[in-house]
Amino acid sequence: MGPTLRRIYDVSLPIISEGLAFPGEPQIHISAHQSIERGDAANVSALALGSHTGTHIDAPRHFLPGGGPVDAVPLERLIGPAVVLGVPEHATSIGAAELRARDLGGARRVLFRTRNSALLSKPRFTPGYVSLAPDGAEYLLDREVELVGIDYLSIERFDSKDHPVHRMLLERQVVIVEGLDLSAVPEGRYEVICLPLRLAGLDGAPARVVLIG
Repeated sequence: MGPTLRRIYDVSLPIISEGLAFPGEPQIHISAHQSIERGDAANVSALALGSHTGTHIDAPRHFLPGGGPVDAVPLERLIGPAVVLGVPEHATSIGAAELRARDLGGARRVLFRTRNSALLSKPRFTPGYVSLAPDGAEYLLDREVELVGIDYLSIERFDSKDHPVHRMLLERQVVIVEGLDLSAVPEGRYEVICLPLRLAGLDGAPARVVLIG
């Protein structure tokens, strides 16, 4: 028998002009800087976007003064075995109680597939997305998780004032991946490859993320 074919899921959001952005963050603008149709020798586009556009990772510098930048995140945290956990449709947040009922199986990289994935195709931002609760973050930290991902533009509750989930995770050097499109990905175990742009000294960066399984 030949080798078993493994499926590759691209779980990154396409970056498009005027695409979905978190309120208060830069809007996405893409325009033609040079155009063959206008008589230029080549096509070259001009991009204006935020460091947390689309599928992206948060580095400690995002919330912690003096925290490490995105280009200092160790690659070994961004590549390796991961588990995709489905969250029930009725859930509004992911807390310790929900996680205790699931088997993480010692996974160091955990990605949450929620009803959020259906919101990613909507042109307007939806404040009522599923988020990770502080006690859920503490549960993951107790199990030495190194990377946590979710399928909307923030892992934190929209109306949070002090952002405890971000701070708890980033203080412990846990990589936060936001804006994953997991709508076509079944629950299970995968190999994740998450490569943010190497933006020197910045607080985060858009990333291309794929799951292999």
